Amino acid sequence: MITLRFAANMTLCLCALAFAGCQTTTSGGSVGENRSQLMLVSSEQLEQMSADSYAKLKSDASSKGTLNRDAGMLQRVRAIASRLEPQTRVFRADAPGWKWEVNVITSNELNAFCMPGGRIMVYSGLINQLHLTDDEIAIVLGHEIAHALREHSREQVSQAMAAQATIGIGAALLGLGQGSADLAGAGYQALVATRFSRGDETEADRIGLELTARAGYDPRAGVTVWQKMINASQGGRPPEFLSSHPTDSSRIREIQSLLPTVMPLYAAARRPG
Repeated sequence: MITLRFAANMTLCLCALAFAGCQTTTSGGSVGENRSQLMLVSSEQLEQMSADSYAKLKSDASSKGTLNRDAGMLQRVRAIASRLEPQTRVFRADAPGWKWEVNVITSNELNAFCMPGGRIMVYSGLINQLHLTDDEIAIVLGHEIAHALREHSREQVSQAMAAQATIGIGAALLGLGQGSADLAGAGYQALVATRFSRGDETEADRIGLELTARAGYDPRAGVTVWQKMINASQGGRPPEFLSSHPTDSSRIREIQSLLPTVMPLYAAARRPG
């Protein structure tokens, strides 16, 4: 049975590890997103996982004949991404030098993502079903790129590692079995991890909006994107306090509140010369 002294020492070790692992992955930019993050795994580890996962995704889609089937859409998405990528230097000096890659999968799924290191995948259903303009596509891509800039995947893995270690110590200290530890873990996921995920989404919205504006795409398209999302998800979205993401309506309010900050960046990007 674990002793109180051993448990206390382990807790102190975890606290020290967490403190050592705290860092910020980005500069604040105009929107001011530079909070400290818990990072217990390296960028290189996540980068390799990303490369392997992306390669498999492409291979699977290629074997099904769904990878880059629409040449016009592929060219359109890559052109938009190519204007966003240089703007990432505002938040991370190393990001423009990432091994950026953009591909499109033909699917009805309303989805897009950017893996660590700049590997972007867009599903055609997002563009076709929502009839997205170039400005709106830029909003979506900017949001997904922001997740990669902030290394939210790495942060989530680190949080899960810290939580699992803490739960294991707590369960042993209280003399609880594995079932109780699992229950504690489920409670953590519901009450804590959800909040972090919500915060990640808000950060990505804010950084993505600035990337969009700096690339010369209209940030006001953020409002129309989420209006379209609302229309596409009528009756199927849970209340915000039970969701892992902000509601579409709260995102619209956040975007509207940031427009005075990012519209001058958009105007400057559109100015000749």
